Amino acid sequence: MGGGIYKRLPRLPLGPKNGCLFTLLFFSCWRMRSWNFANSGIELRCTALQSGGMEFPRSLLCLGLLTFAHADAAEKPRPLMRDFMGLNGHTVQFKPALYAPVVKLVRDYHPIVWDLGEETSFSTTFPMARNRVDWSQVYGSWLKAGMRVDACLMFDDLAPALWKDPARDAAAYGEAFARAFGPGSTALVESAEIGNEPGKYSDAEYRRIFEAMAGGLRKGDPGMRIACCAANLGPSGRYSKSVDCLSGLESLYDIVNIHLYAEVEGWPTWRRSFPEDPKIEFLKHLHSVLDWRAEHAPGKELWLTEFGWDASSKPAPASGTFAKWEGNTETQQAQWIVRAWMIAAGLGLDRAYLYFFNDEDQPQIHGSSGLTRKFQPKPAYHAAAWLQRSLGDYRFSRVVREEVAESFVYEFTQATEPGKRLIAVWKATGEPALTTVKVALGRVVRAERMPLSEAPAERIEVQVNKDGLIELSADGSPVFVWMEE
Repeated sequence: MGGGIYKRLPRLPLGPKNGCLFTLLFFSCWRMRSWNFANSGIELRCTALQSGGMEFPRSLLCLGLLTFAHADAAEKPRPLMRDFMGLNGHTVQFKPALYAPVVKLVRDYHPIVWDLGEETSFSTTFPMARNRVDWSQVYGSWLKAGMRVDACLMFDDLAPALWKDPARDAAAYGEAFARAFGPGSTALVESAEIGNEPGKYSDAEYRRIFEAMAGGLRKGDPGMRIACCAANLGPSGRYSKSVDCLSGLESLYDIVNIHLYAEVEGWPTWRRSFPEDPKIEFLKHLHSVLDWRAEHAPGKELWLTEFGWDASSKPAPASGTFAKWEGNTETQQAQWIVRAWMIAAGLGLDRAYLYFFNDEDQPQIHGSSGLTRKFQPKPAYHAAAWLQRSLGDYRFSRVVREEVAESFVYEFTQATEPGKRLIAVWKATGEPALTTVKVALGRVVRAERMPLSEAPAERIEVQVNKDGLIELSADGSPVFVWMEE
């Protein structure tokens, strides 16, 4: 749950992707100021390409981008949004019936100390935890609500010195967990993460635990997928471990796991901005990790397992650690969550889990991140439920436009009927404004603006003219336009 863990790291340069040489790799410093993929997928609009003060011809830019687009075209199909949108829950506190309209994927913070106490050699008694929580009841209720479970096996607060025999105990725990809950037995848990943010462990200590526990999970149930803890590029930090810790252990994991928040700055304000903000590192770091994955771990999935925004109804406290804390409005929280899910899908991540499911309205970092407040839906809850209802059976297909000053336009395609499309339109910042979008000719079925309450979404009148253009008023709340051929 740490924020800004990538802010100390420079963005890695783009490298080869799926075997295709990206032409711009040879430039020591490059920058694209804007681009636009039109309906053909290859029509480009560019204002500048610079390297060391020099400007390069557009033809060279087109060569590099087309090579990049060709590599992307060979990628596997994007996941359906219902298989992409996830939510962070927490054990017995999570209420599956309440959150079922929002997500079908839940990530649990599963404390290993509940199962072992502080005696790491303890023989587990699954499905019962040592503290008598019945995991079959907890996870069984989530499955009954139509959810799929990822368990983050947390040992972050278990001091490294407390492990009696780290390799033996971690392996035994992993094997027992997989045998009890994996797809090959009770099928209560699909995947397991080895650690959450184990920054108190040295790299060598984490690698030792990871290798042993992953081996145990593989032995207990080869069908259970394995993820690392929160990872980062460059040296390990307080809230993440360097991807270098995984070097040589590629056979033991299936998923690279990252945590990332749209921070403008950390302490003392922890101020966050909108996800498209070009002045912050949020999108740059996502691109960097995607580039690293393409070059170093092309067969692995990439999950963003923590992102989100705080929105409290209370002011910051008058004194103390959080006296200068700055939250966001409830409207911003709702808008930015929905847009971040779509942006992450467009970038090519495999999943994105929102932090958090519920909050107690505390005006501090991570204290008001919930979709609900004291289990009462906030505007973000209604917006996220609308996103799930609208896009659950759709997958991202292409970017039509990405211009911070004008508008963002994404296209999604229905899973079984590709003739059915959904066009998502929004403005990243600024006042509402009319925007014109070129779409393939077709019939508009309906159009809605993202709701902030349980009331039905606002219907928008949209027509396609003879030139294949639609015009609508765009603002921070996305408008969805359903179309059929």
